[in-house]
Amino acid sequence: MNPAFLIKLHPAGPWRFGPGEGGRDSVDHLYRSDRLFSAITLAFERLGLLEAWLDATARSSSPQVVFSSLFPFQGDTLFAPPPASVWPPPAAALRVSSPVFTTKVRWSAARFAPLPLIETLLLSQRILADQWLTDAASACLLRRDRPQSSPFRAATRTHAAIDRANHHHEAHSLACVEFETGSGLWAIASFADASAATEWGDRMHAAFRLLADSGFGGRRSSGWGQVAKIEITGGNWPNLLFPKLSKANHNGAHQEANASGHWLLSLFTPSETDEIDWSQGNYSVTTRGGYIESATGHGQDKKLLRMIAEGSVVASTNAPEGAAVNVAPEGLGHPVYRSGFALSLPLPALDFSAIPEETAPAETELEQALLAAMRTAAEEDVASIAEESAQRQAAEFEKAEQEIAESEPTAPIQAPVTSTEPLLLPPPAEERPEPSVPQQEPLAGKEDEPGHEL
Repeated sequence: MNPAFLIKLHPAGPWRFGPGEGGRDSVDHLYRSDRLFSAITLAFERLGLLEAWLDATARSSSPQVVFSSLFPFQGDTLFAPPPASVWPPPAAALRVSSPVFTTKVRWSAARFAPLPLIETLLLSQRILADQWLTDAASACLLRRDRPQSSPFRAATRTHAAIDRANHHHEAHSLACVEFETGSGLWAIASFADASAATEWGDRMHAAFRLLADSGFGGRRSSGWGQVAKIEITGGNWPNLLFPKLSKANHNGAHQEANASGHWLLSLFTPSETDEIDWSQGNYSVTTRGGYIESATGHGQDKKLLRMIAEGSVVASTNAPEGAAVNVAPEGLGHPVYRSGFALSLPLPALDFSAIPEETAPAETELEQALLAAMRTAAEEDVASIAEESAQRQAAEFEKAEQEIAESEPTAPIQAPVTSTEPLLLPPPAEERPEPSVPQQEPLAGKEDEPGHEL
């Protein structure tokens, strides 16, 4: 295990990390590791540590510090792109509590999944499918039993540049990322060994504090990308994020020897020493560009570079290391490094069939509470429907009885006589023929009550 920092950034306002093609009306879905390395490099330049930092990272065959990309978090829940080899989860990895509450979860639409759920999958344990739903705004997989808003969302803000001389103004729009209260971005900084952590630990704190005030990403001159609060927690990688998985695979050499692939939490550019089996694994490729921020050649385009994206699983006997590539344009005068160092986690071989359905892992207290709440809500709904039906039926019976009572006259009604002609009165009752009533057999049981149908 390597020493590592878990860094949580609480944004003070909107952030902008543009897409690869540089469009103003859209943003990237995450702040990638190469961009984070560039921000830290510029911070160390201002602190007077640029050469020492480059010697320890970009110019070294074995970097002393490796970053993951910045991923979203909400409260205590950290999200990350799940391993492509186990996402969407196979049917054998899913458990369903009751067919009544079964819903179709859009697993493929979830770009970020909670780390506890990913750890459960990597331990070859089943997950409760009814418990999750995909947030449309952030593409994060959220708990169904915990009502909460989106951790972040893309928005568009309009600005206007005003000429003070002739009062001419020109409005333009720019896309950004807005974070919900209690949400933000997190990353892992992994050190090569204890000496590297001792040398660069305090310097890393200083660099992040500087960036918190100056900002990350674009539009920093307008106050975007600033951080209101920084939380840095020390530990060991990967125990810092996956304690159960690390405990189950306490022997790192045994775990790596039996790994089914390496799950990337950063962008990755293979080095000359990396032996990757590209016919295996499950990976995706992204193209990275951008602009140079330097005293010489400020704003020039960087060379485009194809990189393996986060969440990919690459097949390799040893953990991939990666490399930093010089993407400076011709004639700039100094190199511009794009970090392709890999922060990865070896994946164990998964076997969900080893857990029979009848001996599946016991439900957690949260799952039991969720199921109890569902059953209670269902029983209350059934009782409420039955009570409303009984009240409605009683009201209808009462209304029918009242209409019957009002339709029966209490005394004979005689019309006023206005004509001098003799009235033709009906014959007396004893002279009228009795109406023919069909014979009906008597009903067994008690007598019929008024107002109820036979």
